[in-house]
Amino acid sequence: MKGEEDEQGVSEEQVDIVYKRLKDQVEKSGYHLNPDVEFTKDLVRGLLENERRYGYWCCPCRLSASNLEEDLDIVCPCYYRDPDLNDYGACYCALYVSDEVIRGEREVESIPERRPSKEQREAERAEGKKREEMMDSMEFSGKLSKPVWRCKVCGYLCAMDEAPGVCPICKARKERFERFM
Repeated sequence: MKGEEDEQGVSEEQVDIVYKRLKDQVEKSGYHLNPDVEFTKDLVRGLLENERRYGYWCCPCRLSASNLEEDLDIVCPCYYRDPDLNDYGACYCALYVSDEVIRGEREVESIPERRPSKEQREAERAEGKKREEMMDSMEFSGKLSKPVWRCKVCGYLCAMDEAPGVCPICKARKERFERFM
């Protein structure tokens, strides 16, 4: 029945509500959800289950570290979505698909994992922290009156004293921005 919860505590009604809201948001920002509605709703169910487990929308097709800082790159939409859409027509879990897939000009194919290994991610995080510390200690020249922030999901750039709370393009939250300049 529609109001009943599955074994993970997610009801079909919740899945339907989130699916409709997500589809609307995604389309408004120029992206597309997979047109296979049942498949897509299964992925939405996985996102909701992961939100219940971890407190955030970790990609349902990847293993979570159960730690937001370690998983930021795979919080949906993940950092790999756009490169995957460009190269393969869909993101790794196939929640998002390209215009070509929507128009029937391209089939969704198997997508290789482009997420770096845990060791590589740890090294990248350490490097990013060093870069942030260096940026914090630098004084901006007269050319830039404010630091520039980059959304790690979609690449949106903005010059503000601090990163915006939510990316106006892809709706990623503040913690998914990095100091760019």
